[in-house]
Order: sequence, then C-alpha cells, then structure tokens
Amino acid sequence: MTRIEQAGTFRLGSRTVKRFGYGAMQLAGPGIFGPPKDHGAALAVLREAIASGVDHIDTSDFYGPHVTNRLIHEALSPYPADLTLVTKVGARRDEKGAWLPAFSREELTQAVHDNLRNLGLEALDVVNLRIMLDVHGPAEGSIEAPLTVLAELQQRGLIRHIGLSNVTPTQIAQGRGICEVVCVQNQYNLAHRGDDALIDSLARDGIAYVPFFPLGGFSPLQSSALSGAAQRLGATPMQLALAWLLRRSPNILLIPGTSSVAHLRENLGAVELHISDDMMAELDRIASEDATG
Repeated sequence: MTRIEQAGTFRLGSRTVKRFGYGAMQLAGPGIFGPPKDHGAALAVLREAIASGVDHIDTSDFYGPHVTNRLIHEALSPYPADLTLVTKVGARRDEKGAWLPAFSREELTQAVHDNLRNLGLEALDVVNLRIMLDVHGPAEGSIEAPLTVLAELQQRGLIRHIGLSNVTPTQIAQGRGICEVVCVQNQYNLAHRGDDALIDSLARDGIAYVPFFPLGGFSPLQSSALSGAAQRLGATPMQLALAWLLRRSPNILLIPGTSSVAHLRENLGAVELHISDDMMAELDRIASEDATG
C-alpha cells in the first residue's frame, strides 16, 4: 500500500479516487496570475504528485489564466488512465488579475472549450461551476441559468460530471434538481465549520466534499492552538489540519496545493498521522475559541 492509499478512496462521479489529491492553483505566478517563477519546478511538482500516487488533480483555466492547465498538459500528457482532472468555470480574470464573474452562456461555453484545448482533452472529467455572486464566500441566489448551460454541454458529451463551488445548501438543492451533482467545493477547515451539517448530508448521499483553504482564516489564537497540538504529534500545522479533514468525514477529498516538491512530500505525511479521540476533541474546540480564550 502506498502512502496515499492509507487515506482511502471515495467516488467522484463514475470514478473512484484516492482521498488525497493535489490542487494546481499555486503553480501559477503571484496572486495566481501569470506564469510560474520556475517553469521546471512546476512540472516537477506535478510529476512528483503522480509518482506519489495522486490520481485526482484540481485545476482551472482561470488560474493564470491558462497557465496551470497548460502546465498539467505539458507535464503529464499522455495522462495516466486512472487520473481524474477536475476543473472550474464561472469566473474570469481581467488584465490586472482581478476575479470577475463569467456566467453568460457564451462565457461558460468558451471556458469549457478553453479547458478542453489547454488540457488536451476531448471531454472534461468533472467541471465545477464556481458561483460568483460574492467573490469572498457563498451568497444566496439562483444558479439555474449557468448550471443549465453546463448541463447542456454535458449532454453534448463535453463534460462527464458536474460539481458546484462556493455554494449554499439551497443552491445545492436547486442544482441537484437540474443535473447530478457529484461534488461540492467550499471553504472548510478547523476554524471554519459552517458546512458541518452539509458535509454530513452530502456523505449520506454519496457526494464528495472538497474543502479549500485548509488553513485559511485562522485567528492567531486558533493558529497557536493548532501549532501546539501539531508539535506534540511531531507534525506541522498543515499536516495536522489535513489529517483532521481526512478523519472528519469519509466523503472529504483533499486538494492541498504547493509549488514545491519538498512541500508536497511534507503534505503527504498527513495521511500517516494518527489522531486519537482526545486529540480530535481538542481540535474540534479550536473553531469555538476566540481572542478572549
């Protein structure tokens, strides 16, 4: 059994993937804009991820834009038969790198074709619709129009499976009335537990949950508590945060990103951490801690 296989597997549409994947976002330049500072190092990270057993890569053509998908194609094509590539549409970048909604039929259709071209694929394994009603977090509002466009592209054979990102439970319910939703990608970590009930509900329905920003938004006190617990385990805070996510629910798929081979190998060490029930309870308390203790 390889290191990653210790984390188990979960269904992602018609595919079964290992629960520890890789997120390609950080392969682009600063601010996820422009080319990487070290092209060769970016290719090396992707190849190391596959060599380590990763079979699930998260990307998007608005990373760069057009940077990470082209790197993935250069580094890994022809792709391993068991590799699942998950991308996102629904946003675009302006000339200064700002994130803007891209929900029109024309924009979504073009985004799918751009992903196909830059990844060198005839069909995309999974496309997440990134809802941009609020760039910083989920906000209520209908997703029927853009999701219907993706469903039509799926019917044309350009997309195999559809997921949702930056969404509320109400939007997920609406989406599941339009097409099959195979995964949900939202911000979730030890300090941001707003999706607890949603994760459990999705797990019961066999739908994958993919958290992003596993260390995003921690207060200094929360970071201190995590660092202290990690030190006692001989681990890094990132490793412990990832290990907690793996144990939190079997439908959670991890996509930590890095532009460093050494950091990638460090992240992979999370699957070997044993977290006791007492440690889980201690970590669970982190979300409720505030500056007053």
